[in-house]
Amino acid sequence: MVNHVVCTAGHVDHGKSTLIRALTGTDPDRWAEEKERGLTIDLGFAQFTLPSGNTISFVDVPGHERFIRNMLAGVGTVDSCIFVVAANEGWKPQSEEHLRILNLLGVSSGVVALTKVALADEELRDLAELEVADHLDGTFLSSAPIVHVDAISGLGLDTLITEIETVLGDTPPNSDRQRPRLWVDRVFAVKGSGTVVTGTLGGGSFEVGEELLLSPENHRVRIRALQSHHEELEKADPGARLAVNLVGIDHNDLARGSVLIRSNQWHFTSKFDGDLFVLNAVDHDISRRGAYLVYLGSGEYPAKLRVLGPESIFPGEQGKVRIFIDDELPLMLGDRYILRDSGRGETIGGGKILDPQPLLKSSEAAPDASVDRVISEHGWITDDHLEALTGERRTPTVKNWIIDPPLINELKFEVLQLIEEGGALGVNLSDLSQHQRNIVDLLSDVVVEGNYLRKEGEDNLAGHDFLEELEMNLFKPPEPTSVGKPELRELVRRGLVIEEGGIYFSPKAIEEATTILGLMLQEAPEGITVGEVREELKTTRKYILPLLAYLDNSGITVRRGDVRLAGKRMPTTN
Repeated sequence: MVNHVVCTAGHVDHGKSTLIRALTGTDPDRWAEEKERGLTIDLGFAQFTLPSGNTISFVDVPGHERFIRNMLAGVGTVDSCIFVVAANEGWKPQSEEHLRILNLLGVSSGVVALTKVALADEELRDLAELEVADHLDGTFLSSAPIVHVDAISGLGLDTLITEIETVLGDTPPNSDRQRPRLWVDRVFAVKGSGTVVTGTLGGGSFEVGEELLLSPENHRVRIRALQSHHEELEKADPGARLAVNLVGIDHNDLARGSVLIRSNQWHFTSKFDGDLFVLNAVDHDISRRGAYLVYLGSGEYPAKLRVLGPESIFPGEQGKVRIFIDDELPLMLGDRYILRDSGRGETIGGGKILDPQPLLKSSEAAPDASVDRVISEHGWITDDHLEALTGERRTPTVKNWIIDPPLINELKFEVLQLIEEGGALGVNLSDLSQHQRNIVDLLSDVVVEGNYLRKEGEDNLAGHDFLEELEMNLFKPPEPTSVGKPELRELVRRGLVIEEGGIYFSPKAIEEATTILGLMLQEAPEGITVGEVREELKTTRKYILPLLAYLDNSGITVRRGDVRLAGKRMPTTN
């Protein structure tokens, strides 16, 4: 079964709520004030089951211009719409504004209901249909069916249901990206249960018992219960119209515009770049001057605006802007927003978020919807962070990093250059930056020796002049004046040189000394003295003491008072 969220839209008193009541049997006008005044001032909700078995969650939004903020809260997460125009009144300014808002929010399908046809004669109905078709020309509803309906008598309802099902059959349901987000559009308390919020679930699933983060309150909560149109759920799928019973927060501490998410999946931002289409009906250009409100999800936020590029955007034109708000919200590439002028009380336009984390100065920024552009501007970005910003997951280049390709080549060149400059050792890994170290695995024909990176097949240390000097003077080794300290440390680390007490020996010196001492101990198993070893090796105390210390520490010899005995690691000789 597939559930679609469908909103009604249109001018006040054109019969939206009456139509929903006729279709579903549910009165979406919840408040006593709405009943008394005969107009919808807040969001109303109802469910309907189509003949196919698929369901619709209807969101009935207010049409009066004073309640435009509530209308915007209801259309932020819808799949399609029923656009309502009364046959006896025709097209109204509010009809135009609702149509533009739906278009700006990315609603791409719908059915037009020409309501109250019983109150209009045939000629008036035909004129109203022509007028509606003319206004819809060039919009996303230009090819939408126009159905004549009278909700009181039931005329046309069957046809309307058929057309809705046909349209929804071509409308993809909310996809499961495993990144759920629910914008809260209602908050209330239920006796015995506590805080309840409602909203349309997008991007993933919620389960009872799951811990979530409530933003922008930055409050951790747990799901006690889930309900969709009075049905208890253990798990709610994307596209569901939900009531969520929360543990961990009082209903007085949150409001419409809050967001329920998994905390580690989203980037929180109070600044974003986006495109902005300015409506033709606006009679002035749009610049940084002005008092603005931006509508995101179900929330309304005071905003500051900066036009990117030119100083202003003129009516009917599209430009790019940077928008600043006070709250940090979980936003991503492709999210839609609406911009209104709070001073004039008019809808200016809207667009899509192109960058929820702009890095460049506004004078340099040129945002677009390309994920590659995001990667390029970051240079290095983790796969999780990229998904949080864009909703797209890509295979990391190295470890968990996604790297801009030109930057990879630049870093490779830098590291190879450092290897060349490092001489016999190559380059110490600790001297590389974090990013340079991370791309080492992408280099071919290089090897890591201990802490050093060098070209493969170019082990200059193995043939170092100092090694030859040590082999020529096994038991009177020279001072290491011909080798630098970093090279000397690496020679010792790799076992090419033996160090003991500040004296450096060739491994061959240890090998020959072991053989000679083994023969001496065969002749004198009761032990041999330092003097006897010094005379046999023809060296001095300066060298013999560290040499014997090394043999003792290695288990080749054992010191007993003034003599050395054979240790456990002394080779046996025939």
